Amino acid sequence: MSHAPEKIGRYYLEDLAPGMRAEFSRKVTGPMVDEFADVSGDRNPLHFDEDYARGTIFRERIVHGMLSAGFFSTLFGTVMPGQGSIYLKQNLKFTAPVRYGDLVKAVVEVLEIQEEKSRVHFATRCLVNEQLVIDGDALIMVPSRPQ
Repeated sequence: MSHAPEKIGRYYLEDLAPGMRAEFSRKVTGPMVDEFADVSGDRNPLHFDEDYARGTIFRERIVHGMLSAGFFSTLFGTVMPGQGSIYLKQNLKFTAPVRYGDLVKAVVEVLEIQEEKSRVHFATRCLVNEQLVIDGDALIMVPSRPQ
């Protein structure tokens, strides 16, 4: 299990190139789901009630999709691009459930750099045991190196 780095990374716009990647992995625990529900207010029984969840297509409780998607923010804010970056846009497609106890690996990859606007387009994916559970893309504002 890894946590956000103690030292915040910093990539300037000029440091990035298409194909660069960063990843972050974290095991999702019951207390994390409880804390996410407390913060978000989302207490859907699909996440907490075993009897209810058994009657759904998932057959068991699943983790909030946005909890796992939040790991992209960890990467953008602390790894790549890190300090000074601003999250502008995120598209998400949830392709499979994340279950309690799963190790979620979030991966971001530079797709395109828009130098004139200081924007970087990233692919965003979460995997559990190499199965894609979230697919998407994000647009991040990245500062240029000071002159």
